[in-house]
Amino acid sequence: MAINPRNRKPLRTLAALAVLVVGLYGLLAAVVTWGSAQWTPKLGLDLEGGTQLILKPVITNGGSISQDQINQAVDIMRQRVDSTGVSEAEVTTQGGSNVVVSLPGTPDKATIDSLKRSSQLRFRAVLVEAAGAPQPTPTSTGTATAPSGTPSAKPTSGSKATAPSGTATTSAKSAFPPALSKDTTPTPTPTATGTTGSTGTTGAKPKDASDLAWITPDIEKQFTALNCANPATQAKLATQMDDPAKPLVTCSQDRQAKYILGPAEVVGTDIADASSGFQTTQTGAQTNQVEIQLKFDANGTKKFGDVTSRLVSLPQPRNQFAIVLDGQVLSAPVTQSAITAGTASITGNFTEASAKTLADQLKFGALPMSFTPQTEEQVSPTLGTDQLQKGLLAGLIGLLLVVIYSLFQYRALGFVTVASLVIASLLTYVTVALLGWSHGFRLTLAGVTGLIVSIGITADSFIVFFERVRDEVREGRHLRQAVETGWARARRTILVADGVNMLAAMVLYILATSNVRGFAFTLMLTTIIDVAVVFLFTHPIVAILANTKFFGEGHKWSGFDPERLGAKQPLYAGRGRVTIAARRAAEESAQS
Repeated sequence: MAINPRNRKPLRTLAALAVLVVGLYGLLAAVVTWGSAQWTPKLGLDLEGGTQLILKPVITNGGSISQDQINQAVDIMRQRVDSTGVSEAEVTTQGGSNVVVSLPGTPDKATIDSLKRSSQLRFRAVLVEAAGAPQPTPTSTGTATAPSGTPSAKPTSGSKATAPSGTATTSAKSAFPPALSKDTTPTPTPTATGTTGSTGTTGAKPKDASDLAWITPDIEKQFTALNCANPATQAKLATQMDDPAKPLVTCSQDRQAKYILGPAEVVGTDIADASSGFQTTQTGAQTNQVEIQLKFDANGTKKFGDVTSRLVSLPQPRNQFAIVLDGQVLSAPVTQSAITAGTASITGNFTEASAKTLADQLKFGALPMSFTPQTEEQVSPTLGTDQLQKGLLAGLIGLLLVVIYSLFQYRALGFVTVASLVIASLLTYVTVALLGWSHGFRLTLAGVTGLIVSIGITADSFIVFFERVRDEVREGRHLRQAVETGWARARRTILVADGVNMLAAMVLYILATSNVRGFAFTLMLTTIIDVAVVFLFTHPIVAILANTKFFGEGHKWSGFDPERLGAKQPLYAGRGRVTIAARRAAEESAQS
């Protein structure tokens, strides 16, 4: 049977939607079979329950704990939990000093251990730096290439550090340094009669923290295999042991770069203070350049002066010092001269907020405390489960009312609404399940509320479209023409309405905390799915139905019955044209 040419484009659109749905469910089936995913969405703490730990800070040097240090500890713990892929975790304080961590599900031992240990901020010399993600192998163009097995270089932008009042300055790296060359790659010592120690290759003890002899074949292998763009890498780095006496292979916090770093030479406790603000000139005038001011104590001043005095004479990337927090690089400025006065500033593409965040990390990053668990207990989801059942019941009642209204108001056309809601539900379900696997997203009661609210948003888009088409039918247009004209008008309205919903959800997500963000996230997700369903299913299916006899001729049960809609009859206006305006003019003249 031949396909109506008018239906070809809508059929191609429906076929693309079918491929999308089948592909997403196929991906979910694959990761369930061979990965760590599950068919059902992951649930949050209020719906699944989980583990609650109350941690008591333990002072390692016999000093006292300030409230600022406790607040910073909470922020660091939250970052550690997020880096392991656990979403919807809650980290709060109790009694002014204890920290309460509530984790959904059953967290693994590595996650719990990472919460107990103290935060470690260290300054390490950079030995090698390269792009964080694997780069495509360039084709042969006659230019020189790095030796086999060495990291490739990739341009990037970075921060710029300067030292105030005539002290040393550092500048931003404009590009990744070249890969290790034959002249700088350490030559391993034969190991026929010896073993490789922790300080480098056999027989080659490093002279200082910048010595390339730290790079053993095993270190180079780890560096080459490291892919910072992989979310699983971040979880692994968050739980790795950061031994200050050994070299470290790690990533930058933004995942854009990876490093081989020498042993730690300056630690966070050597920093006396760190603050952020706008840089001032020698005359005292304030500039629009945001900077981070560092001040070292007496011991830190000497150690940092020795480090920068050595780094300034080295080529890139070995003239950089990496600021490492919890095993990941916060920043890696380039040393331009020795910093011996004990003060320095870091400048670059900072905003006031980002500069304050980094300043706080530098100031409190090396917390002089670790944490011991006071209690560890399972949190029951009973209350959340009861509320979920009532919420789902309310959602089902709302969905049933939408279906009844659609069938009553739009007759057979109401089944298009039902089918569109089914497609939207299928896409929402598989997307939430996949996000739980890929990003650790967990569905909370607030998130379920966002899904229920989306039913009304999705139904509203269909109603706008249907009413626009029916308005065109009332004006006397044939249904095929009415569908396209009505769609052109409804499309703008739908996009504007969904755009407002998306903007509101984004603002709520950015400004809100805790479970409210779950509501905002699901609202954003369902808004995007609503647009996809209306464009890829609702409009194409209505366009196809308009070419059928039942809908095209306006059957009384189709929802497009001209008589029931009160459609005006078109009048002949000459040359094969019809006009509604002529009839309106005739009616007005008759009434007058």
